[in-house]
Amino acid sequence: MTAAAAGGAIRLPRDLPERGREFTRRLRAWYRVHARDLPWRRTRDPWAVLVSELMLQQTQVSRVLLKYDEFLGRYPTLESVARSSSRRVQEAWSGLGYYARARNLHRLARTVVGGGGALPDEPEALRRLPGVGRYTAGAVASFAYGRRAALVDTNVARVLRRVFTRRTDPRTARGRARLWAIAERILPRSGAAVWSHNQALMELGALVCTARVRRCTICPVAAACDTRRADLARTTGGR
Repeated sequence: MTAAAAGGAIRLPRDLPERGREFTRRLRAWYRVHARDLPWRRTRDPWAVLVSELMLQQTQVSRVLLKYDEFLGRYPTLESVARSSSRRVQEAWSGLGYYARARNLHRLARTVVGGGGALPDEPEALRRLPGVGRYTAGAVASFAYGRRAALVDTNVARVLRRVFTRRTDPRTARGRARLWAIAERILPRSGAAVWSHNQALMELGALVCTARVRRCTICPVAAACDTRRADLARTTGGR
């Protein structure tokens, strides 16, 4: 099985369709029980979703929780940011760091308002906006608009690599292309299901399949995981 990518075809696991369905089913069932109640999960407003995704880049959830509602209280719409100055937007962003995100948000708001006032609903159009990369475009498209869009951040990349393709190096362009191809292949068919699927992928990487600790004994997808199988094979001597 292959997927088109720069530099040639990307080979995907032969059993990806079957194992991907089982993985997704188990993952979403786990998420329904264990999902954290986070404010940006209670809205489908594209502006609020975009703000949350930019805030969460390279920033811990606990810090974002302290600023998210406050920022939206001051800037509840794209238009309110577009009318403000970059300096004031950065002041409202204070405490989150990486102020280029606030500057990009201000530029994005003015770009969108100047072009008609609505955030696009397709990933390709979103990626043309200042500060919006492939992950953020997929997040806004799926979480705000219910589009069938994949997303791969650090947490998702780690989960997908460990489960489906443990020898893939996510630091290489080809490795990243392979992980994105897997993410796209295992997406559910409906937009509503994609919302919970993408949220669950990020949640699993944040709470269970973390960078420092693999909590395989409580992982809902351990039965479908390449890395877990390899660990068990080593423990039992290959039996």
